[in-house]
Amino acid sequence: MRLIISAILLYSLQIFSQQSTEWFPSGLNIQPFTANFLEPKAGAVFALDENKIRLDIGTSQDIVHLNYSDYTISFGADLFTYTRLRSAENFKFPVETIDYLFGINAGYNRKIGNNEIGLRFRFSHISAHLVDGQYDQQNDQWRDGRNPFVFSKEFIELFPYYRINSFRIYAGFTYIMHVIPSNIKRGIYQIGFDYYILPLSSELFTPFIAYDFKLNGIDTYFGNNIITAGLKFGKWNQKGLSIHFTYISGKSVHGEYYDLTEDYANIGFNLDL
Repeated sequence: MRLIISAILLYSLQIFSQQSTEWFPSGLNIQPFTANFLEPKAGAVFALDENKIRLDIGTSQDIVHLNYSDYTISFGADLFTYTRLRSAENFKFPVETIDYLFGINAGYNRKIGNNEIGLRFRFSHISAHLVDGQYDQQNDQWRDGRNPFVFSKEFIELFPYYRINSFRIYAGFTYIMHVIPSNIKRGIYQIGFDYYILPLSSELFTPFIAYDFKLNGIDTYFGNNIITAGLKFGKWNQKGLSIHFTYISGKSVHGEYYDLTEDYANIGFNLDL
């Protein structure tokens, strides 16, 4: 028994000796997935053929990194808003709808030479609301025949991934524990990739392309597609500025328009975390 206890103590001391703790690190353990919509963003996109503008103001902050010899475990928090506006005369931008997300996350990241394997877990809440820019005061009614309703959901999300140099492929599974409206399917399934094209990069920027496919449902399942390509200014896997062209098809990303089918291209920019 003493031998077993001594072995456990020695093993525990070895583990803790290999660990360093970093509180409020400057970077994220898990780089945001480029084409996945629910990622921290600070920027805007402008639809090319419609009067639509989306303003994103969000952040993820890792609170602590537990650094071991060849892997890192992290715990953090997410706070996002994504807002739909339209352009009006006199340089006004009426706000039509806004979605809020907040939650917590955990990540695991292991380096294998130039490659990387990892996993991100999130537990989040989203609520959505129509705003006064969607109200027609002259006719005393909501525009487009859409009245406000309660949209709310809480979910857990798991994203494993594997990166080979600057090419990363991932899968995603989301389980919605509670949702209003109740006809939204509880399971969401995703697959995607992002590729930062280092052979074409310069000291100033790196070209990239990314794709995300999401299978979710309202009564029945359907597919959502996001494909994006652009230039990343700054180091490709760290903070910087991205200018991108993005095509989106499927149901609306905004909760108050959850059953509205959209198909449009846009250009935009993002301050990458």
